Amino acid sequence: MTKDKQSYFASLGIDGRLLGMIGALVALWVMFDLITGGRFITPRNLFNLSVQTASVAVMATGMVFVIVTRNIDLSVGSLLGFIGMMMGALQVHFLPDLVGGGHWSIWIITCLFGVTLGAIIGSFQGWVIGYLAVPAFIVTLGGFLVWRGAAWWVTSGQTVAPLDPVFKLLGGGVEGTLGESLSWALGVFATLAALWLLYLSRKRKLAHGFLVKPFWAELTVGGIIGVVVVGYAAFMNAYPIPARAAKRIYENKGLELPDGGSTLVYGIAIPVVILLIIAIIMTFMAKRTRFGRYVFATGGNPDAAELSGINTRMLTVKIFALMGALTAIAAIIASARLGSADNNLGNLDELRVIAAAVIGGSALSGGFGTIHGAILGALIMQSLQSGMAMVGVDAPLQSIVVGVVLVLAVYVDIVYRRRAGL
Repeated sequence: MTKDKQSYFASLGIDGRLLGMIGALVALWVMFDLITGGRFITPRNLFNLSVQTASVAVMATGMVFVIVTRNIDLSVGSLLGFIGMMMGALQVHFLPDLVGGGHWSIWIITCLFGVTLGAIIGSFQGWVIGYLAVPAFIVTLGGFLVWRGAAWWVTSGQTVAPLDPVFKLLGGGVEGTLGESLSWALGVFATLAALWLLYLSRKRKLAHGFLVKPFWAELTVGGIIGVVVVGYAAFMNAYPIPARAAKRIYENKGLELPDGGSTLVYGIAIPVVILLIIAIIMTFMAKRTRFGRYVFATGGNPDAAELSGINTRMLTVKIFALMGALTAIAAIIASARLGSADNNLGNLDELRVIAAAVIGGSALSGGFGTIHGAILGALIMQSLQSGMAMVGVDAPLQSIVVGVVLVLAVYVDIVYRRRAGL
């Protein structure tokens, strides 16, 4: 890279590692699109890819906090399966008798129950790690076995179905989307919000006498964000709903199918909206709250953090409680997408989540990690798996490739940090 290009990217203030990840993602998409004859970069495939990525990405945002504090959570996949089975049993076997079948409150009660259960289980694991000083690896490895077995005992191994119709909308699908108008509205709103936040950040830095990027660099970054967000909305709005499904939607609304055929499109899926909300909240927590500052301070130097007055043991409980709650949200998305809950729900997701966080730049040595990096890492992982599946790569070979990519990503991260002096 020439000095002019280096100074250009330096002016934009974009992390070189982030650019490398984006480049790797684009290269993957182009490669798979060429191999599959143009079937990968299509509205249909990218819609499915975004929905499949959502549950892992939600958990990956929490795993960032766990890894930043030099811990690990191997139980999230099994915990997802257990919470999914509990929520499925609740809404299929218990709530219909309590509030009536098809009642409007079933999906709300189910979600609140799942998130509360996840937070309680996460708190318990965090308490054992923080206050009993049992290593996180051992505690969550035990959780990996316990919660997978507990998931089986919930229904003696039987699949729970069908789930509540409204609950299933949270998993995406034909009707679990925003539709065309709301997708455009979300794209425009997200773009304007991003530009406003860039403006506020620049104004705040100037007020405190900090260095800021050149104005043209701010505009360039804002323009890139706008193109990506609005472009994604346009791509999702280019995916038409199949005729049969469109006819059913019109009939459910008491309308007749237009003579020229349906013009309904999918738009942005609800799981993506959930992921966006989680990403905003987690980024705010990481950068703008005392809790976030304590997390990164503890990860950077646990002894110094404790001597400075941070209750690192209670902080550990809070982090794992947050991880449990996010795992429950991921369980909502995953079970709703399938329309059922079974024993394989969340199988090996713990490895995908950890891989997403690490590929996204979370340092296993602690002290560093980003929410957007974890989400991008999850997208890279899912793109790799989806692309290999479309090409026809056998499942065992897919696992081999993903494992090699994970090790390579960690090595590249180590080299990058060494050269950058981090």
